[in-house]
Formats: sequence, structure tokens, C-alpha cells
Amino acid sequence: MKMKIVLLGILVMAVASLLAGCGGSNSNNSEASADTPTNTPAGEPANEPTQALEPSPTGAVVTEAPTATPTPTSMIYENGMYAKCPAEYMKKREGVTYGTFVHETYHSDYCGRDRGYTIMLPPGYTTEKKYPVVYLQHGIFGSENDFAKDGTIPVILGNLVADGLCEEVIIVCTNMFAASDETVQQPGFTGEAMIPYDRFPKELVDCLIPHIDAKYSTVQGREGTYLAGFSMGGRETLYAFLSYPDRFRYVVAISAAPGLVPGVDKYMTHPGTLTEDAVKVAEGTTVPDALIICCGTRDQVVGKFPLSYHELFEKNGIAHIWYEIPNADHDNNAIYSGLFNFFRAIGTR
Repeated sequence: MKMKIVLLGILVMAVASLLAGCGGSNSNNSEASADTPTNTPAGEPANEPTQALEPSPTGAVVTEAPTATPTPTSMIYENGMYAKCPAEYMKKREGVTYGTFVHETYHSDYCGRDRGYTIMLPPGYTTEKKYPVVYLQHGIFGSENDFAKDGTIPVILGNLVADGLCEEVIIVCTNMFAASDETVQQPGFTGEAMIPYDRFPKELVDCLIPHIDAKYSTVQGREGTYLAGFSMGGRETLYAFLSYPDRFRYVVAISAAPGLVPGVDKYMTHPGTLTEDAVKVAEGTTVPDALIICCGTRDQVVGKFPLSYHELFEKNGIAHIWYEIPNADHDNNAIYSGLFNFFRAIGTR
């Protein structure tokens, strides 16, 4: 009997040890979840002063062969989009090195002055390799610093790269308010205050992209130029695509703000950058490999305007993917979902 008790005790201890090993957590991991935003949406707070950020680390992305993290199939729509960014992709992992942002400037001939951007190079960046570039655009009242302060975005991208689900990319956070003199022109909810935002797609193509291509080791042209934006950045992402449909290979507009076409919301009457009939792409034009439009089902800022863009694109025959993020407001739940699906759409070469 004593021997049986001893053997039973040893067996219980072994099982307990095994379970602890499987369920243990790393104290260095981020505890962000898909339902709890870790910070405010990029571009929604007022501008903050430009500041220098820490340089990006170098080193291997993974220390062992990547194995994709399984994700519940119940989260996947029929079009392949994930309803939310899986929580496991927002947590840091051992053996993965994540990029960080640094602040830089470029000269804008269009605005007649120097302007800022923040950039995140892939860990282990080398000039012996060419990298595609994601141009990431903030919301109204924002700046190039907003997305750069979000520590979750590098984690999502780094984990997808580590799992072999996305290629290494450079991320450039832009300053969309392309005003000649920001001491005179300020963001706001008026038609005049919106003009500098609508100027940015031209400045992006004529000034910022050439600067990035000249300074960094990039895949140039359409094949290496990707575009993403949130809120006002989502609106200008759609406008940039319509203005230069053959210049971007992958595009995502997250919770896009009203004003691409005439409309009225609780903030102002939008004259519209384009008429509804002008929202089209000429036949035979090379278009993005993936154009994604998405929004939260509970968005209290832009409401149903993203849905109206989807319906207008559908009506005018512009191929795209539309999906909604369950229970997301105008918040990081929407941002992380949109970027997660965007990075996965990019995939690997």
C-alpha cells in the first residue's frame, strides 16, 4: 500500500510539472489583447512635439526555424480576413527581435520646407538586401510620431515575419498635413483645413518616396510601395490610390474618414475631394494586388462612411476586400486588425 501511495505521489508531481511547463508565461511578454487597446488611436490626440527616438536594434529576427502560430478558424471571414488581430500576435516572444522607430527629416519641394517622418528598419537591416516600404498614415490632428509611439505594431509585424507569414518591410510613418506654413494653417474641421491633407498624396509621390528610395535600400516602384492609413489617413490612402492607382502594390484603409466624396457628419459638411462619378480607375490600369477597406462595427467617429466607400467602390467596379471588425470602435482594435490582415496580405516573396 505504501509503495502505491509513493508511486501515485510521483505521478501527480510529474503531471503538475508538465502542466506548469506548458502553461507558463514569460514576464517580458506584452499583455495586450485584441479587446483591450494598449494606447489611443494614432492621430486622434492633438499633435505632440517632434522628438528623436531610439535607434533600431540589429540582429537575427528569429533564433530557430519559424513555426506559424495557429489561429482559430472561426475568426476568419470567407474572404480570408481575420475578424480581429489574434491576441497571441500582440505578445512579444523569446527569440524574436523587434524593430523600433527613429525620427528623420526630408526636404519637401512641394511645401517649400523640411518635414519629418519616422522610420522603422527591419532588425538586421542591410544594404545588401532590398526591402519594400509601407507608408503608414495617421488620423486628423496627428503627426509622424503617433504610430511610432505604438509599441504593438512592431510586435505584430515581427511575429508575422518570424512565422514566415509576411516579408520584412520598412515602415515609414508620414506627416500628412502638407501645409506650406503650419503656423498659419492648422488642422481642423473646416473645408480649408482639410486642403493640406488632400495635398499629401502628391507630396508623398513626388517628394517623400524619392527621398526614402535614395536614402535606404528599397524595392523601388510599384512592386515595393505599400500604403496604409487610419481615419483621416484612411481617407487619404483611398485618395492616393485613386490618384495613383498604378503606384501601390498593397493598400489598406482602416476606419476611413468622410470627405473623399461629399457628405455630412457630426463635425462638418464635407465638400468632397472627388465626385462619386470620379471614384473610378481607368480600364487597363494596373491596380493593387490587394485593396482592403475595413472598419469597426461600433465606430462612433466615422460611423458608416467606410461602408459607404465599400458600396461606392463596388458600384463603380473597383475590386477590393471589405470586412468589419466586431465590437471595435474608432480604436486600436480596428487598427491592429487592419494592419494584421494587411501584413498577411503582403505575405512573402
